[in-house]
Amino acid sequence: MATMARDLLAQESVKGTLERITASATELVDGCDAAGILVLHDSKVETLAPTHDLVTESDELQQQLGEGPCFDAARSSEGERVFRIADLTVEQQRWPAFAPQARALGVGSMMGFLLFTDDEEFGALNLYSRRPGAFTEASELAGWLLASHAAIAFSSARTHAQMEQAVATRHVIGEAMGILMGSRRLTEEEAFDVLRRYSQESNVKLREIARRVCEQGNLG
Repeated sequence: MATMARDLLAQESVKGTLERITASATELVDGCDAAGILVLHDSKVETLAPTHDLVTESDELQQQLGEGPCFDAARSSEGERVFRIADLTVEQQRWPAFAPQARALGVGSMMGFLLFTDDEEFGALNLYSRRPGAFTEASELAGWLLASHAAIAFSSARTHAQMEQAVATRHVIGEAMGILMGSRRLTEEEAFDVLRRYSQESNVKLREIARRVCEQGNLG
């Protein structure tokens, strides 16, 4: 687990971090045949870094039905942070529609862990087994430890990506301002004001306007 934590922080992109998280789940958690991360955008599901088609199919099913353990874990800001269904071959009162259809997909048991830090929540790390009763208390503990490390690594990777994007955007805007200053004999402040006004009037983001200027040499 310690090696995995160092490995997560060493990934160079958000995508790489997420893929390492789900791969680690299948390697480190007893009984785990597949894993993925579910993120909710209102009621729409996005599946990230699935290790098997089964993960995507289950997430889509939960979106269609509006219920399921992963769905609940991703939208639960308070209360339970872990969901475990030991056996999907028996009736599940909490998810009566989801359980039999998940079993038809080949899911025997599953767990969901909220991915969160103190400041923000990201979604749920979901683990699947084709066998009923595959996940034990030890599996749940291992999954919880992985989810805790994963949330920190995910947050770090996303912050790094946002910073890189901000630096790139700043560079493009600066280059566009330089082009306008040279072609229109403007001051730095005037060039930025031209970009800002054009962005507002055309309802296009400032960085996109700047990118066009860099590519075309003008605001056309």
